[in-house]
Amino acid sequence: MASTSSGSFDDSPASTAPSSTSSETETAGVTGAAHAPEKSPDDTSKLRMFLGILRKFIGVADIASVRFSLPAQLLEPTPNLEYWNYLDQPNTFIAIGDSNDELERMLEVLRFWFTKDLKYVKGKPCKPYNSALGEFFRCNWDVEDNAPAISAIKAASMNGSAASSIKSGKHTPTGSRHASSSSIPKIASLEAAATPKSGKKVKVSYLTEQTSHHPPVSAFFVDCPEKGLTARGFDQLSAKFTGTSIKITPGEHNLGIFITLAKRDNETYQLTHPAAHLGGLLRGSLSVIVGERCNVTCEKTKIKTILQYIEEGWLGKTQNKVEGVVFRYDPEQDDKVRIRDVPEKDVLARISGTWKDKIFFSMGAKSDQLIPLIDLAPLSVPPKVLPPTAQQLSNESLRFWSGVTDAITARQFSRATTLKQELEERQRAKAKEREERGVEWQPRFFVGAVTPLGKPELTDEGKQVLKGLQEGKWELKESEVLGA
Repeated sequence: MASTSSGSFDDSPASTAPSSTSSETETAGVTGAAHAPEKSPDDTSKLRMFLGILRKFIGVADIASVRFSLPAQLLEPTPNLEYWNYLDQPNTFIAIGDSNDELERMLEVLRFWFTKDLKYVKGKPCKPYNSALGEFFRCNWDVEDNAPAISAIKAASMNGSAASSIKSGKHTPTGSRHASSSSIPKIASLEAAATPKSGKKVKVSYLTEQTSHHPPVSAFFVDCPEKGLTARGFDQLSAKFTGTSIKITPGEHNLGIFITLAKRDNETYQLTHPAAHLGGLLRGSLSVIVGERCNVTCEKTKIKTILQYIEEGWLGKTQNKVEGVVFRYDPEQDDKVRIRDVPEKDVLARISGTWKDKIFFSMGAKSDQLIPLIDLAPLSVPPKVLPPTAQQLSNESLRFWSGVTDAITARQFSRATTLKQELEERQRAKAKEREERGVEWQPRFFVGAVTPLGKPELTDEGKQVLKGLQEGKWELKESEVLGA
């Protein structure tokens, strides 16, 4: 799912934002006077208010690029840059590249793909803060390297299938596509059968910066030197209100996630984003539905995956199903865009399941043996390791929004809205000042606001920040120029 500072929809984990100090509160424009808590609006009232605002944008081609400010009571007290990171299950990320087999490496990438937005599975839609120009966020994860090897999962599944056949006196393959979930091996039962991994802690570091405000774009970089893994991309979305739902698609600068495996001769995977719909506005029960197609491609191995998300069944009920095909392709003639376009002779594996529950794969074009790739049910979003409050800069997400976060948490929504508007006005004033001086904004940690195409590159400072994160060093000098 694509995301950007102009809007994102999901439920966040418990807020990790620090409490603001009195000096920070005064800087934000608050005198320190007591503010009485206000009554929190219920979900129905929030939706009614949100729908009233959205109706003004019927027919607007892209509401993500339009300037409008939501009242604080409609916002989740979480900075957008903290919220979006694609590492809702970082142990699946660090397992990419473990296998010596190129097909299994593609399956490792797909396992990561289905866990990257675990928030959609575990939570309800919400709206974090819009990011300010020059705002940034950094963090680490200390991750146990314990994701089972794909080869071990395959072996355990095959052995379990054979044992079942012998016990029942049958010698035909088990695991029909129409089997009940209870008859399909679960990943939890396979972990014990898998070859034990070290389980040692691996550090993953993350840096993201709001590089453009019009259009709203942020760049991100994920670094795991121990495993030789990096991921990067630009986050930008386009959103259109249809009258009953909001359709969200990647913006023009969002070409997906690019994952590079340094220990595999810089093998690179491009993961494009599908479309999504935020529905249930009229019913008063928000839901996220993923639809259309997306691809995962690797030019070096000449392996590609097409994933087709199925939005609704024939009775109009949301299915949350996904189907896919993994196949050999020619990067010079990449003309296969639908699953049915792929000749059976090129098929290496097939993908099936529901993106909110369990995902399976089968080997070859016609195998009925379903092998579990990932079971999302027992998973949860892990905590981040954040910089100490005293070492956060003024334009670092948690500190920048701390006054607004504290006010929302205290149910002082009028105060939160005022603080939020002050930050937005400060950003507009800075933009006007740059325009009058003929100065173009330059990001601090990335070389361009929206370039190079799809693949942001780090500045020397950006590289130093990630190096410091790996070493547990949080010290960083204040930004010389602020966007807000």
